Amino acid sequence: MSISSMRIGTFIHNIEVNPGQGGKLVRAAGTSAKILKEPKSRYCLIRLPSGAEKLIDTQCRATVGMVSNPSHGAKKLRKAGQSRWLGRRPVVRGVAMNPVDHPHGGGEGRSKSSGSYGQTSRTPWGKPCKCGFKTAKSRRRN
Repeated sequence: MSISSMRIGTFIHNIEVNPGQGGKLVRAAGTSAKILKEPKSRYCLIRLPSGAEKLIDTQCRATVGMVSNPSHGAKKLRKAGQSRWLGRRPVVRGVAMNPVDHPHGGGEGRSKSSGSYGQTSRTPWGKPCKCGFKTAKSRRRN
């Protein structure tokens, strides 16, 4: 159903970004978006599950209601193998690696990777993480 034929406050999911493209937004288990502004004009304002508000073309289609199985994220994995069955690999700490593998690697035993030694936490590719380092590119305003 196109968004133009829906009312304000309707919960929707599986939302198209461009008309005729197929649903792209709000497809995860238990999620829904809400129509905030009158969908009679060219664009309609919706609130996504993240809290962000987005303008969507009213010719785009969406499904009314909420995606089922809201308790999907609450499922407890009982052992590491269950995580592996889902395709999730183990996360290895940088300090447990060799210097060739990570900026935090190397040293005898447990070496300090930050603090009084002046090294900040880094990603495996050497970029600073934490310590207020900005990762998102700033939007240019005209």
